[in-house]
Amino acid sequence: MPGSGKSTIGKAVARRLGVPFVDADISIERRLGCSIAAFFEREGEDAFRDLELETIASLVVSGPSVLATGGGVVVRERNRALLSARTHCVYLCASADLLWERLRRDRRRPLLQVADPQARLRAMYAEREPLYRETAQVVIQTDGLSFGRLVDQVVQHAGSSGGARG
Repeated sequence: MPGSGKSTIGKAVARRLGVPFVDADISIERRLGCSIAAFFEREGEDAFRDLELETIASLVVSGPSVLATGGGVVVRERNRALLSARTHCVYLCASADLLWERLRRDRRRPLLQVADPQARLRAMYAEREPLYRETAQVVIQTDGLSFGRLVDQVVQHAGSSGGARG
């Protein structure tokens, strides 16, 4: 989910494992030459999801890395299939309350720029949570865990899988 710590935790995990960190959203923005929010506004969510699929497909075959995806990557079945088959996918599971606490002032996420962003976040959580669980090989409950402990757990799971993908 947005705000779960994918990029922050991912960077630290990549450093510990000695592999590159790749943020799919940043890769998409570089490809577009504009922000995801601007592209979303101009082209819509479907066009963004098409581009996201192309980007994920290229990133999962680019060599060992820690890849942080956008929170909505799981809404497309083909993305879920790619992540399940080509990565060791870790779901950083944060409660809806914790996510709201982290995101309530965030103005960068296009899907939360609505009249009631908390209700929208809860609806996204309800829709996506089962999809994250379906896709991930590992689920880590993040509420109450320190940054260091989260990094340790992801590194431990990555090491036991023989790779650092996902």
